[in-house]
Amino acid sequence: MSKRIIKKVAVLGSGVMGSRIACHFAGVGLQVLLLDIVPKDVAKDAKPAERNKIVNDALTAAIKSNPSPVYTKDVIKKITTGNFEDNMKDIANCDWVIEVVVERLDIKKIVFDKVEQHRKPGTLITSNTSGIPIHMMAEGRSDDFKKHFCGTHFFNPPRYLRLLEIIPTPHTDRKWLTF
Repeated sequence: MSKRIIKKVAVLGSGVMGSRIACHFAGVGLQVLLLDIVPKDVAKDAKPAERNKIVNDALTAAIKSNPSPVYTKDVIKKITTGNFEDNMKDIANCDWVIEVVVERLDIKKIVFDKVEQHRKPGTLITSNTSGIPIHMMAEGRSDDFKKHFCGTHFFNPPRYLRLLEIIPTPHTDRKWLTF
């Protein structure tokens, strides 16, 4: 079996956990795409700064937090921000997509519908959920999605709590679970 190499990670959701997971991956040298929703009542033709306000504000707050989620401030250059409407297509360039949106199954399923439209086959897809059974998020997904899907529960703050819980589904291909 050839070893999987992760070069670029997409983090979907920029709240407390999502922004810190993004910082953690950037801190170890990976390119990161951090996406979140477009603020309500922002026009499609608005400037990217307006459409990306939620994700940019969350990343700024994370960087200012204590303890710091980054080793040095320049690692932030490895993080590209965007939103689900304009930039979800960019996950096609990622090796691993991590969902970190609000703990609601209906919202997670909407996000995964978009992920399935844009991901390349074989891309790892995981959820950082801690309260929703992982198998429920895989229901109705393609065979390739299910084969490459599992839970990856990071603990907060990810930079300092070096714990990663991996939760496979019955469909998860066990051969890629060796990170």
